[in-house]
Order: sequence, then structure tokens, then C-alpha cells
Amino acid sequence: MAKKSNWNDDYWLYVMQLYMSKPTGVKPLYSKAAVDLGMEIHVHPREIRARQQQIEAISTPRIERIWDEYADNPRKLSRAVRLLRGMKGFGSADEFYEGVEVTESFECDFRHIGSTGVTPVVLILVLDLYFRLTPITMVPETPEVVELAKLVKLSPATVADLLHLFRCQDPMFSSSLTSSSSPLAPNLTPLIPNIKSIWRRYGNGDTEALAQLARELKEYYSSL
Repeated sequence: MAKKSNWNDDYWLYVMQLYMSKPTGVKPLYSKAAVDLGMEIHVHPREIRARQQQIEAISTPRIERIWDEYADNPRKLSRAVRLLRGMKGFGSADEFYEGVEVTESFECDFRHIGSTGVTPVVLILVLDLYFRLTPITMVPETPEVVELAKLVKLSPATVADLLHLFRCQDPMFSSSLTSSSSPLAPNLTPLIPNIKSIWRRYGNGDTEALAQLARELKEYYSSL
């Protein structure tokens, strides 16, 4: 059964504006602009990318009309998008969505977990790194740890702690870990259920598929 989509044909203008933003063209799957739009209209970035590809190909008469009207007039497009947002209640989202069921899918992965400053997307990137390191290199001084920490704006020590939490989920190592391990920063303790959830989603799957997902997700941080 096909997954339910929140797509509304009014959203073509939003996607057109995204496509026309510099550099003009189909934006990377998880670019920040694509993710922000996806979270605003509750449409997965994969669908937003597919819609951009349709715009690029001018694949339907509807898109051809939109293209003819707005492609050479970005100010007119901006005015139309502002008007559409105002009409749809995006300026007062609480009022607009009151009593309306919104189907969310990817959005939670990009939201901070409590006050930790960590998102599930960060945990996915750390898990990908976990599979590319050995236990002895899961320390703040390792260049790959430093690089990821810089990308997601966390300290290398925090990334090392997250690697340790994933090691605790790994059946190859978890039984050998003891309470003598270095204590975690207190603010990371609430992440343990999320660590377990990410491990269930990706820890026993194809590491190459995880690596590909991680490469795509890094685009979000590269465009911050």
C-alpha cells in the first residue's frame, strides 16, 4: 500500500521557489532549504526532490503554466508564495492546524531530543561512524570523530560518548562492557532510548545503505 502523502497542489509554488533559489536547479535531497520546506508543509524531502525534477523537466501542462508565469519573474513568485502562506495560515500555524491531523514521517529525526542538542539525524551519522571505527579509536582525539563533531556542532567528547552508547547496543561488545566505563555526561542519559531506537532501525542492516544515507544527511549540515 502506498504511503499517505500530505502533498497539496498549492505547494508547487513553494517547490518552484526552492528550485529557482541560487544555485538554480534540483537541490540535494537533504539540503537545509529542502528539509526546512519539508518540515513546514509536512512533505518528505524525497517527494520534494521528485517535484523539483518534474519542474526541471516541465513534465505537465500545470508545471508549464507555472514556469511560464514565474520562471523569469522571481519577485512575482515571492509575492505569490507570501500570499499563499498567508491564506493557508502559515503565519499562525497553531490556529491553522488546530483540529487537523498532520501525518509526520521524517520530521522528528531533525528535531532536538529534549535539551540535549542532539537530533536522531546526528545519531544516524554517529552510528555510521561507529561502523567505520574500531573501539580503540572511538575517542575524542580521532580525526574522524573531530570531523563529525565539527560538522554537527558538538564537542568531540560528546561524539565519543555517543559512540560508546552505540557500543553498548552492539551484541559483539555489550556483554564485555562494565560499570567501570567512564561516566557519561548527565545530559546524554536521556538519549539512551533514542540510541536503542536508531540501533534497531539501522544497526543490524546494510552498512553500505547506512553509509549512503549518512552521505545524504551530511548535506543538511554542510548547508547550514
